[in-house]
Amino acid sequence: MAAPVESAGSEPPRSPFYIPATGGLAGQALHVLRCGDCFAVLDAYGDAQAMAPGAEGAFFADTRHVSQLALTIDGLRRPLLLSSTVSEDNVTLDADLANPDLVESGRLRAARNRVHILNSAVLGPDALFLRLELRNFDRVPIGFRLALHVDADFVDVFELRGTIRRQRGEGLPEERTDKALVLAYRGLDRVVRRTRFEFEPKPDHLEDRASVWDIELPAGRTRVLQIAARFEHGERPNSGGTRETALAAAARHIAHREARSTHLYSSNETFNDLLNRSRADLDMLVTETPDGLYPYAGIPWFSTAFGRDGLITAFETLWVDPELAAGTLRFLAARQATALDAESDAEPGKILHETRQGEMAMLGEVPFRLYYGGVDSTPLFVVLAAAYYARTGDLALIRALWPNIERALLWMTEYGDLDGDGFLEYDRKSVNGLINQGWKDSHDSIFHADGRLAEAPIALAEVQAYAYAAYRGAADLADALGDDGRAADLRNAAHRLRERFEAAFWLEELQTYALALDREKRACRVRASNAGHVLLGGLASPERASRVAETLMAPRSFSSWGIRTIAEGEARYNPMSYHNGSVWPHDNGLIAMGFGRYGLKQPLMRLLTALFDASLFLELKRLPELFCGFARRAHTGPTAYPVACAPQAWSSASVFAMVGALLGISFEPAARRICLMRPMLPAWLDTLKLSNLRLGGAAVDLLLERRGEEVAPHVVRRSGDVDVVMTA
Repeated sequence: MAAPVESAGSEPPRSPFYIPATGGLAGQALHVLRCGDCFAVLDAYGDAQAMAPGAEGAFFADTRHVSQLALTIDGLRRPLLLSSTVSEDNVTLDADLANPDLVESGRLRAARNRVHILNSAVLGPDALFLRLELRNFDRVPIGFRLALHVDADFVDVFELRGTIRRQRGEGLPEERTDKALVLAYRGLDRVVRRTRFEFEPKPDHLEDRASVWDIELPAGRTRVLQIAARFEHGERPNSGGTRETALAAAARHIAHREARSTHLYSSNETFNDLLNRSRADLDMLVTETPDGLYPYAGIPWFSTAFGRDGLITAFETLWVDPELAAGTLRFLAARQATALDAESDAEPGKILHETRQGEMAMLGEVPFRLYYGGVDSTPLFVVLAAAYYARTGDLALIRALWPNIERALLWMTEYGDLDGDGFLEYDRKSVNGLINQGWKDSHDSIFHADGRLAEAPIALAEVQAYAYAAYRGAADLADALGDDGRAADLRNAAHRLRERFEAAFWLEELQTYALALDREKRACRVRASNAGHVLLGGLASPERASRVAETLMAPRSFSSWGIRTIAEGEARYNPMSYHNGSVWPHDNGLIAMGFGRYGLKQPLMRLLTALFDASLFLELKRLPELFCGFARRAHTGPTAYPVACAPQAWSSASVFAMVGALLGISFEPAARRICLMRPMLPAWLDTLKLSNLRLGGAAVDLLLERRGEEVAPHVVRRSGDVDVVMTA
């Protein structure tokens, strides 16, 4: 991602993609809706930027198409807010509002809370629909003027994030009819972007960009107003959908996801809230593309396809939803780089980092139209392909993807290893590209023990683990395809990498692996969460894996809400930073999978408990992109990070990663077996039911019961040829 960046002392931010904290989301009652390339961030009233500037509005194709949406009564008075919430399935936002005291000539004309206003918002693939239902609960008629103030500034999402533009396009003259208002903007890319506001019934008055209705409500009566904001992008016409078609499409999408993936239900209703919210957030972020399903990264800053995020999200949820992995692999294979392009950091075989559709990306003001500046997406692509085959036995997809896998492996040796030492390194080619190109991509996230920033080319610890897992996984795929020679070569490459890695990265005095090697091959002797990913890839020796786990779970690293990105006491440690001391749920999910790989179930259980405890304090039980890394304080929750995305796909996926690791779940498609290796449940879970756990065309419902420290599985429903076995 193009990450936020913090200064260290007087050191200025070095990224042009800094997200200013003045647009922070933490502490504000904001609600999110999303559908396809469209998302909305609305306040508790269902409004956008009604009171002050902020990262609110409705967005389409990386452009804000609704910058103001504000409901007022009798002038500029806002309704009274009773409550508001997004539905459990993330499809509708309902804000319950009421009239304020209505005073005329010093006389109370109507007391507050006599008229209920239900403001219900639904998002379609290219439109925002509002339904205002007004009901008079008084015993006398009530009249007032209701106005909806609207605007569209067509700001690019990168401009909203803080990137300064020297020049913008031009606003076009507005078009008005008695029932519609059209606002338009011609960008410097010559593309015309339009927002068409439609009103039903037609307003009684038009005042600048406010539509006004004279409301006369008899006692006990109801009136309904409907508003649609439709978005057009150049030659891409609006689909013409309605609120009803949007609701029906959302229901079909959710039903499809429900039918194809596993549902988790436990004896702990609060944990069920976390599971259900995480599942609903994933469903909202999963996008139907021509290549299959793909998880967009997060809202509001990253509502698009990211290679790393999509691959990790699919990997974390693979055991519950292999269809998501298949779509992610096909999507990224279709966009694999085929040529050298320094401006986009592209090299043959490299896997996409990010794609954008906005004006600034189209013009090259930011390099993210199709951007390849990530060192880890390419090995992770191979890792996910191998894991998908192990999960499903779907050799047909692997056969179709094998040329892409081979090109990715070739990139790892021909382009990813910049100096021929056997490690994958990065050094940006694009002058506007990301300075750091691992998942910690802030400018100051890779540093030495004294705080000096590491100089590129940089070899990250976790990327070597991904490469090791890619070689091993690709060898298994080569075996499945009947190429024994290629399989042997790949296993030899993995073995050589392991030997080099242990010699270069292990830090005996810190009992962990180095964060990275700089261009002089000097180790960054810093305790960091990256070492946990070494376990995820299986690169660590078993003895050292246990020592890494102890280091990560020590108080310097473990905040009791999760493992910090950087341990307390390190030179650039700051619990309020983006990457240097914060806690990321996805990071903890991957580390938990690493613990599970080495049978380290006790620290794994502590991580799941910490994440669950954190969710108790979070609105909607929604796991954000990250939160601050302050140590746990009694009777309070984790400290919010001001510009964190929420929801964020790989955060939502993390709870499923942890549960799968704790159960030790794996699959043997050829033998038609689902395997559980020493499954465990925490003390706050007596039972866990897995419904529709699928293997090929078969499925089981599995009940796991905790009896002391032991967990016993029971098959309560079976469909098709599949067995469930316990393994040592």
